[in-house]
Amino acid sequence: MTGRAILFGVLLTTLTMPAGAGERMTVRVSPAVAFAPANLIVRARIEADAQNRAVEIVAESTEFYRSSEIQLDGENAPRTSVIEFRSLPPGVYEVKATLLGPGGAPRASVRQAVNVIASAAGQ
Repeated sequence: MTGRAILFGVLLTTLTMPAGAGERMTVRVSPAVAFAPANLIVRARIEADAQNRAVEIVAESTEFYRSSEIQLDGENAPRTSVIEFRSLPPGVYEVKATLLGPGGAPRASVRQAVNVIASAAGQ
């Protein structure tokens, strides 16, 4: 019985720790591989801080660029910001999220690669 209690305690502690504990921001992009035209969902998990002003999220390939910026209300901002990039053409994308502080100064940056494959229809 104590083994279960210890396991439960470890799981509870792990689940309640902030994503990327000790990091200002983590990013998850889904799907990592998709057929064109692709819709990508980017979730940025941001630790609460009074200095947080905005998060800029960019999806960029050699032939395509799209970006979005979400304003943040410091430590009162939601912990997760979600952006959807729709109808991305084929290419290897770098999705980059940058956490911005006062005056637009970068506070943290995270990157993830995504592959959008041309569909069999010849797009």
